[in-house]
Amino acid sequence: MADELTATVSDPAADAAGPETEPEEPIKQRKNGLYPGVSDELAENMRSGWADTELRGLEPVEQAGHTARRRAALSARFPGERLVIPAGNLRTRSNDTEYPFRSSVEYTYLTGDQTEDGVLVLEPTATGHRATIHLLPRSDRESGEFWLSGQGELWVGRRHSLTEAERLYGIPAADVRELADSLREATGPVRVVRGHDAGVEKALTDKVTAERDEELRVFLSEMRLVKDDFEVGELQKAVDSTVRGFEDVVKVLDKAEATSERYVEGTFFLRARVEGNDVGYGTIAAAGPHACTLHWVRNDGPVRSGDLLLLDAGVETHSLYTADVTRTLPVNGAYSEIQKKIYDAVYEAQEAGIEAVRPGAKYRDFHDAAQHVLAERLVEWGLVEGPVERVLELGLQRRWTLHGTGHMLGMDVHDCAAARTETYVDGTLEPGMVLTVEPGLYFQADDLTVPEEYRGIGVRIEDDILVTEDGNRNLSAGLPRRSDEVEAWMASLKG
Repeated sequence: MADELTATVSDPAADAAGPETEPEEPIKQRKNGLYPGVSDELAENMRSGWADTELRGLEPVEQAGHTARRRAALSARFPGERLVIPAGNLRTRSNDTEYPFRSSVEYTYLTGDQTEDGVLVLEPTATGHRATIHLLPRSDRESGEFWLSGQGELWVGRRHSLTEAERLYGIPAADVRELADSLREATGPVRVVRGHDAGVEKALTDKVTAERDEELRVFLSEMRLVKDDFEVGELQKAVDSTVRGFEDVVKVLDKAEATSERYVEGTFFLRARVEGNDVGYGTIAAAGPHACTLHWVRNDGPVRSGDLLLLDAGVETHSLYTADVTRTLPVNGAYSEIQKKIYDAVYEAQEAGIEAVRPGAKYRDFHDAAQHVLAERLVEWGLVEGPVERVLELGLQRRWTLHGTGHMLGMDVHDCAAARTETYVDGTLEPGMVLTVEPGLYFQADDLTVPEEYRGIGVRIEDDILVTEDGNRNLSAGLPRRSDEVEAWMASLKG
């Protein structure tokens, strides 16, 4: 990584203006940089001799029409109020390196933009709201910011001009550096989406309340419960790439056996970066007893023939929609008798759960259907005393099933999480909703209440299900689920 050059640039024009001119804030210097400063001659040289790179003839991003409708719905819900939705800022990973930036879901959902420091502001008018997207303009060549700042164009790449942004997103653009002063002077009711931009929140500190801001966050979360055509298409893209990522993993299981679970994680990550933006969440590559740890993301354990590999992974598209798929695969390509027994029980439970996904059904129905099957099997195997209704009433099956059977899916892997309970968990399924169905059975390696042959076996099967007008569609049907089909699929890939 290059040692960035940062220094204060003297501005001859400012010098000539006299002592009353307020000097520009100097560009931050690296404490141990090799260059202590920039000569006037070099500064002048760097200001000139650059070609015009303005992008012309840009077309709006694909979702621009959808984002406009979303802003209109938001405007209708909060008439007469100023609404502030930040993208967020870069976050430090260590010293002067940052984590890769991912814009807030609320901001990108309403704009289509993913630029750090961006802020969408909806200002109330007599007929609704006027939207403005506040962004950093192109790097300034006069001040030297474009080559001296660690976030300048020559260090981290070109950003869009404000004119380009207006064309891409269909929203008037303004310089975000002037926004804080504007917000401090704002009058009337204001709401802000919290947790993304401390500077924006500070500017509004005496104008907002936690209760009112939470109402805005909840509304934006509930807006995403039903996906539009663009969103469904993006989720299908994410799932299709994820299917290919699972195929990639099966083809290199021998290399994972020679190394560790990290080979599985790295193989899937390559597909996510080549075909999408990133993984939608930390990949769970859990082999052997690690499959019993629900969110095993250390991925540093051995991959052994005879064990199961629970792979829970999803590709995130460039528009930030993610898949969330799980398969539990026999590392050597064939389930043992006990592995198949447990796997088939989970498959049967998932089938019952998917069957319960339909418009008009209660959200809880698919969970209840899957849990009923699992409870039946646990009673049948003698692991818990029946009858099944008693087991379910007391939740006794949860020792081995542990988690809920699914969740909403979208721009967040656990999407719409801020929605009210009555519209989500206690709500009713509608066409356009997308959710996971993912029952599991997990027998911990140290669980003395089950026979030894069960211990250390964890199985989860997860698919992404779209609620349709007449039932549902499995977006991840491209991956086999039935145990015999999984074995045949793995053999065909390895062969």
